[in-house]
Amino acid sequence: MRRTERLFRIIQTLRGARRPLTGRALADELETSLRTIYRDIAELAAQGVPVRGEAGTGYVLDKGYDLPPLMLTPDELEAAVLGASWVAARGDPQLAAGARDLIAKLGAIVPAALRPIVLDEALRPVSFLPQPADTIDMASLRLAIRERRKLAITYVDGQGLRSERIIWPVFLAYMEAVRVVVAWCEERDAFRHFRTDRLVPIAPCAETYPAPRAQLVAAWKAHLIAKARTRSAGGSLGVT
Repeated sequence: MRRTERLFRIIQTLRGARRPLTGRALADELETSLRTIYRDIAELAAQGVPVRGEAGTGYVLDKGYDLPPLMLTPDELEAAVLGASWVAARGDPQLAAGARDLIAKLGAIVPAALRPIVLDEALRPVSFLPQPADTIDMASLRLAIRERRKLAITYVDGQGLRSERIIWPVFLAYMEAVRVVVAWCEERDAFRHFRTDRLVPIAPCAETYPAPRAQLVAAWKAHLIAKARTRSAGGSLGVT
């Protein structure tokens, strides 16, 4: 167990204890040495955590102390940093900038003991595929999805054929090499999948689509299940 995780576990253990806990009890709980617990207690005190007591008599955490609102476990923090790092590397420029800002904010607000996790390079996404090309304003697309706004699009399929459509953008799938808009197509009266690098212009419409997005997502999943029963999907979204 890393030191940052031990410090967090010590705080959590003391918060839940009904009586003072000796260093030996903490060492047994965390499966570490008594000397390590003494060092960790000293580190917590140096960081301003109100731990009272001394070796041999037991330690308590002052009543009223609570962890910061965004206190994360080491595993939670690593998950957040790993996810944000992937978005920073594979997202559109605005989303990538947001991911980098998020990592910076996490580094600024987490306790000092957990800060090395944000800066650690032990967990980072690696990809050898080219970055997806942006042919549209991805921020406008994401805004249209959030606002349930219809989109007027021009789409160029895999054969180079152009078509103009009105779609209801349901969600945006970020894959390793492409980004795909899952949408209800008014022209086809069915769900369709559109690669963002094949969208030439997009224009948000004033009109919003009537169905809640959660309902459309459920309908889309049912559509995929129905297709899988009639033919082998092969793991494909059927993007043209």
